[in-house]
Amino acid sequence: MSQVTSAPLPVRSPLPASLAGSSVLIIGGSSGIGLGAARLLHSLDVRVVIAGRDKARLDAAVADIRSGDGDAEVLGTVVDAADEDSIRAAVEFTGTLDHVLLTAGGYVGAGPIESIDPKDARTAYEQRVWAALAIARASVGRLPAGGSITLTSGLLVTRPRPATAGAIAVAGGVETLVGSLAVELAPRRLRVNGVRYGQFDTPLLRGVGGLPTDEAVAAAGANAPLGRFGTPEEAGAASVVLMANPYFNGQVITIDGGQSLV
Repeated sequence: MSQVTSAPLPVRSPLPASLAGSSVLIIGGSSGIGLGAARLLHSLDVRVVIAGRDKARLDAAVADIRSGDGDAEVLGTVVDAADEDSIRAAVEFTGTLDHVLLTAGGYVGAGPIESIDPKDARTAYEQRVWAALAIARASVGRLPAGGSITLTSGLLVTRPRPATAGAIAVAGGVETLVGSLAVELAPRRLRVNGVRYGQFDTPLLRGVGGLPTDEAVAAAGANAPLGRFGTPEEAGAASVVLMANPYFNGQVITIDGGQSLV
């Protein structure tokens, strides 16, 4: 659908309500921040297609989204974010497509530099960096002028900790793609942005951080600047803003509740 054009970017309201009636594919939308974004989009009457690896969790997420506010269609499809054919199949399944959000990829490749497993490092690259390239390749021909791709990274890119080099390298690679893809796709009037997340109460944080209960999460979050970790919906709202505002392009915005300041 999209192609190089001399016509300017279409003008529309930058408010989230302008997304009503559009169609969004969320790869990694069956849990955590992706699911939080899906709930918000559905409440705005956006058609949502979520893609994930686990069929049972995907089905549960679809039911969860449908139970919330909004009447737009909600669909789920199984995808392997490290496999380009699988990503293309998810794009084909989605059909009409206005925006793509990629949140897939776990905390893989961390550990002391001398003991990083090369297999884990390659998996991390394929799930995050290659997946970002693959989704761009698969979706550019379907996205309309003003459509967008939103990628995700994490606060460790700017606030590194020991034994995280493998994971940070992958997240940093995703951030470098934001600018390069934004420049390449701008003549098609497509936009590419990124969100850099701090710590949010997601299954990933609970697993990596060893926080199995609500009480453990609350205790750990009490040390954050605002006294708690953010919710998946608060995190997902950042990607909704990037989709809605047609003049966001080539930007990586941070949402962390001030965690980067302390």
